[in-house]
This record gives sequence, structure tokens and C-alpha cells, in this order.
Amino acid sequence: MAGITAEGLSTVYPNGVRAVDALDLEVADGELFALLGPSGCGKTTLLRTIAGLEAASGGVVRIGSRDVTRLQPGDRRVAMVFQDYALFPHMTVAENIAYPLRVRGAAKSVQRETAVRTAGGLSLGELLDRRPGQLSGGQQQRAALARAVAASAEVLLLDEPLSNLDARLRLEARTFLKKLQRELALTTVFVTHDQAEALALADRIAVMDSGRIRQLGTPREVFQRPADTFVANFIGSTPMNLVPRGAEVIGVRPEYLSPAADGLFTGTVSVVENLGVTSLVTLDCGEDQIGYVVPEDDEPRVGATVTVDAPPARVLRYDKETGLLVR
Repeated sequence: MAGITAEGLSTVYPNGVRAVDALDLEVADGELFALLGPSGCGKTTLLRTIAGLEAASGGVVRIGSRDVTRLQPGDRRVAMVFQDYALFPHMTVAENIAYPLRVRGAAKSVQRETAVRTAGGLSLGELLDRRPGQLSGGQQQRAALARAVAASAEVLLLDEPLSNLDARLRLEARTFLKKLQRELALTTVFVTHDQAEALALADRIAVMDSGRIRQLGTPREVFQRPADTFVANFIGSTPMNLVPRGAEVIGVRPEYLSPAADGLFTGTVSVVENLGVTSLVTLDCGEDQIGYVVPEDDEPRVGATVTVDAPPARVLRYDKETGLLVR
């Protein structure tokens, strides 16, 4: 296995767009790493540049100790699973899984043995003779992962691997993917725009914007202490409250606010949204709208006046001009 290093990496398209802009990145051997950001932030281009599917305009990509910047994709020892899984519709599951070995000229007996062994580990043993069109979305995903594993690559690259699944299947696949990566101890980089997915799966997350990394850290670090207001707005199932106060902007997550006799914000309840076991309450505080989360049985009535506060350690301050975290 091997880690990934990018130094000053840039990918510039012919129209002048810098999809990846002088980026430095280190992914540790065996790490499950997420590239997270909105559409157009450069995350998929970065993944494809690591894979060799996009040519680097500048900088270096290393896999382990090897400089692979100018190598063809097939020479980089990486395996990639695409958003649409890219299974060959005319091939069986077994043939799809064994395809990397077929390309290398492996004997048919070796291809079949590898397909059977890999499929068994991914609960596909009973489906080896089916074609992709006869599989569910989750089964297609596992077949694509099995093909990647069968390639015996040093690095696994996943482009939005769960986005084509429905909500329930996505949760199941998320658990399965994390368990599989732990068992294989395979360096894995996955692209997603879903912050909940990144927080749940990754050992570390790089939040990207305009071809650059805004913040790099563990899920807890990125959630609890966003490096700037962009990350603060992007991370979290409910947006962070960002309220201008003089030269600073106060930031506090709705999950960290609770009713108090005295506190940071006082306002009138304007909206209550049921989220299941919790509810999101919106306070009208004049020019500001403040959200906070309460247990479902503690919902205030609309029109009530409520004061909310948070532990001092959960209240962040950002520079109003730069948007950077002050403390």
C-alpha cells in the first residue's frame, strides 16, 4: 500500500480555468480521505489528476515514493470507481470483476478464481453470472468495488460512490464501505458534495473551494472549528449561525445553543421544523435569524420570546473582512 502526495499541483483547462490551483496535499498510507466541496470546487478534477485521467499542468503527484505525474493511468497502480460504476453491460459480474486481470493477460483460471474470492468477500457470490442490468444499485456498487479490489492497486479512488443510491441504501452502503476499507487497509480517497457522508466516513477531510483547500482536518475538527466562514456555512446538517458583531462575526452551531435565562441571542420564535427526534427552531432577532435545536418534546410555540446561549468554548469568532477564524 502507499500514501499520496501532491505538491504545488495545478490542473488548468484550455479555456484558462484553474480547476486545481497550486494545491499541496498529503494522504497517509491506509487512510480513508474525503475531498468535500460544492459543485465546481475542483474535487473531481483533483481525483482525476491523481488517477492520471487529467494531465497536471504543474506540480508533482507521488504515490508512495514514486513520481507518477507523467505516468499513464494504467501505470499508477490506482483503481477508480466512477459515479455511475461504469460496469460493462454485456459482461457478467464475474467478467466485470476479473476485467483488470484480463487486460493484463492473466490466465482464465486465475481470473475466475480472483472473481470468486473477491465477490465472496463482498456478498456477491450468488450473483457472479448475472449482468449489471439484473442488479440493484447497491449490488452494482459492490460489483464496481470488487473490480477495483481485484486490480490489486495501491490506491483506491472513488468519485461520488454513493450518490446514485436512495437514502436508505446510501446509509447501508456507507457502513459497508467504511468496514471494507478498514479490512483492506487500502489508501482510499473519495469525492463527495455530501458533508454528512464525509463526516461519517472519513479519517480526514479536505474542504475545497475554487481549486484550493480551505480546511484540512478530522471530521470533529472541521465540524467544531471551521477555519473560515465558507467552511462554517458548508459543514453541518443545519447551517452555522453567523452574526456580525463589530469587527468580528460570531459563529455558533444550532446544536450548541439551548434556552437560557440570559445569553447570546433573544428573539421571537418564527418557525419550528420537525426533524424527527429533534426540532429546528428559528428565532427572529431583528436583523438576524438564529437557529437552534431542541428535543422534539421541547418545542416552543411560535410567537414565544426565547433567549438562547452556548458554552463559551462553542462560540467562535471570525474576522469580518477575511472570514478567517480568530479563535
